[in-house]
Amino acid sequence: MTSRGYLRIWYLGCTLAPYRSVVTLQLQNSCNLLPETAVQVRSRSFVKDMEGEQTQDMETDGSNLKQSMAQSPKAGTSGGCEPIKNGKTLITEGKARIIFPSANEVFYNPVQEFNRDLTCAVITEFARLQLSSKGIRKREEDENLKQPPSDDQPEEEDHKTAAVGEVCQGGLRVLEALAASGLRSIRFAKEVPGLHSVVTNDFSSRAVELITQNVQLNDVGHLVTPSLSDARMLMYQSKVDKELFDIIDLDPYGSPSTFLDAAVQAVSEGGLLCVTCTDMAVMAGNSGETCYSKYGAMSIKARFCHEMALRIILHSLDLRANCYQRYIVPLLSVSVDFYIRVFVRVFTGQSKVKASASKQALVYNCVGCGSFHIQRLGKMANNGNNVNYKAACGPPVGPSCEHCHQRHQLAGPLWAEPLHDVGFVQQVLSAVGNNPGRFQTSRRIQGILSMVLEELSDVPLYYTLDNLSKTVHCNSPSLLQFRSALLHAGYRVSLSHACKSAIKTDAPPPVEKLNPVKRERLTESSPAARILSVEPKLQASFTVRADANPSSRKQGLKRFQLNPEPFWGPKARAKAGATVHLGTNAVTPMKQKKRWSHVTHHDENGPEHLLGFDLCVNGEPLY
Repeated sequence: MTSRGYLRIWYLGCTLAPYRSVVTLQLQNSCNLLPETAVQVRSRSFVKDMEGEQTQDMETDGSNLKQSMAQSPKAGTSGGCEPIKNGKTLITEGKARIIFPSANEVFYNPVQEFNRDLTCAVITEFARLQLSSKGIRKREEDENLKQPPSDDQPEEEDHKTAAVGEVCQGGLRVLEALAASGLRSIRFAKEVPGLHSVVTNDFSSRAVELITQNVQLNDVGHLVTPSLSDARMLMYQSKVDKELFDIIDLDPYGSPSTFLDAAVQAVSEGGLLCVTCTDMAVMAGNSGETCYSKYGAMSIKARFCHEMALRIILHSLDLRANCYQRYIVPLLSVSVDFYIRVFVRVFTGQSKVKASASKQALVYNCVGCGSFHIQRLGKMANNGNNVNYKAACGPPVGPSCEHCHQRHQLAGPLWAEPLHDVGFVQQVLSAVGNNPGRFQTSRRIQGILSMVLEELSDVPLYYTLDNLSKTVHCNSPSLLQFRSALLHAGYRVSLSHACKSAIKTDAPPPVEKLNPVKRERLTESSPAARILSVEPKLQASFTVRADANPSSRKQGLKRFQLNPEPFWGPKARAKAGATVHLGTNAVTPMKQKKRWSHVTHHDENGPEHLLGFDLCVNGEPLY
C-alpha cells in the first residue's frame, strides 16, 4: 500500500465507542499506513453525544466549570447546546447539564433524546413496581419540603420512602455499561427515584475522566460511581461476586451482541435489561449471514423488517438466557428512527425455559406477493397436570406460494410471543400523561405508547398497504377503507408503531388481496396475474366504519418522528483535516466513492434512510 493509498471503512455500527481508539491503531498498524496517508470515514449512522477520544483538553477544574455553568443562560429541560467559556459546550437535557470540549468536536444528536427520555420513564415505573414489593414507596417532591418526622414517629418509617436524588437503602443498583459521557447515568440519578447506586462504565480512560467531571458538576457523586473497565468483564465479575445489578443499560454503537451473554447473567432475578441496537442494516435483511453470526437468526429483506428486528433481538436474548436456565419477559419493544430499543425482565426457572422453544418461530415469506406464514419451533401439550414439550409439525406452506406460485424465503428463528406487557405500558403511559412537562419528548412518548397499546399483541409481523396494492396493480384504498374492509369481513386489524403504512391482522393472506382494478400489461407468470386468475372468495366492503380509525389517530397524537431539521441524519464535523475517529461523522476532504447501504424507514414525511459506514482499502472491502 502506497502513501497515496486511502482507507475507506464499511462500518455498520458494530464497533463500540470504548474500543474505537484501539481499533484505529490496529487498522493503522495492520495496513502499514504512513503519516501522510489520507484517511476518510463516511457515516450513515447517528452517534452518541460523546466519543471517548473527545475528552481531551478538559483540564479545567470542576470549580471553574461550575462557574461557567452558572454564568451561562439557564436552560430548560429540552436538549440543547450552549457555548460557554474556554471553548466548552454545555449540553442540557432533562435535569442534567453536561460539559463537552467544544461545539465543533462533539456531535450531539437531539433525536436520541427520545431514547433517553423513554428509558427514564420506563425505569421510573419499574423502580416503583420493584420497591413497592419491598414496602418502599416513592416520596413526592412536595413531601421533601415538609418538616422532619416528630419523635413519636418511628425512625424507620422515613427509610421506607424513596426520593429523586437520594440514596435509597434497599433501592435499585443500576449499570450503564457503555456510558461515553455519562449523560444517561446522570439523568437517572437526577430524575429516577429509588436508586441505591449507579455504576457508569466506559473502556476509555478519557471518557471516564469526563464522566467524573460531569458527575461532580451535577452533584450526583453520592449516587453515580465512574468505572473504567471492559463492560463484559465488569458484568462477569458482578456475577462472581454475587453483586448483581437490578437494571443494566446497553446502548452501544451498533450491535450489542458481544455483551448479551454477560448481561443476562449479571442482572438480578426479575431485573431489567435495556438494550439498543443500531445495526439495523444487518437486522433488517441487508446481510442475513452477519445477522445470524451476531444474533443466531437469519434476517431477510421484507416489508416487516423493523418488527422482525425487534423479534430477532428478543430471540437472541432469550436464547442466551436459556443457557443459564433463565428466560425473558418483554415489557416494551419499540422500533423508532434508526434503531430498536427493548426493555425485558430476566427470570430463572427450569420449567419456563422448557417452554422457550414454543415461543420461537420461523417465517416463510413469499418473494412474489409478500404473504408470510409463521412456523413455531416447538409446542406444548397439556395432559392434566403434566405438560409435554414437543417439536412442532410443519412446514405450513408448500414448495411454492399457493397464491402467486413464487418461492419462499426462510427467516428466523425469531420471537413469536407478544412484544410488550400491556399492563406495564399502560402504567408508563399514565405516568407520562400525568406529568407531561417532565420530558421534552412527552408528546411522542405518549403517541408511541398509545400505538403500542392498540397493536394486536398475538399477531406477529405485518403487511404494508402500499405493497399489497402494488402486488396486484390495484388502486390503493385509504387506510381507513382497508381497515374497514377487514373489520366487515370479521377479522381483527391494527396499525403498528414500527411502520406508518403497516397493517397487522389475523386475516389469512388470500383475504388481503382485495379490490383489484388493473389487469393491463400483466405477464402470465407475474404474481398479480396468478392472484387475479382466481375468483375471490370474499366480496370486500370498503364502507368506512367508525371503529376503523384508532384512538391515537383520532386524537392526532405524535406517532412518527418528524425531521427536526434538514439532513438530520449524518453530519460532518466542522474541523477540516481532523484526526479520524472511527464511528464519528468526521470526513477528511478528498475525493471518494459513495457506497451506501439503505434500509427504508417510514416517518411522517415518507421513507427515510438507514445508516452505516463505508470502509475499504484501495477500493477493496476491509471485511
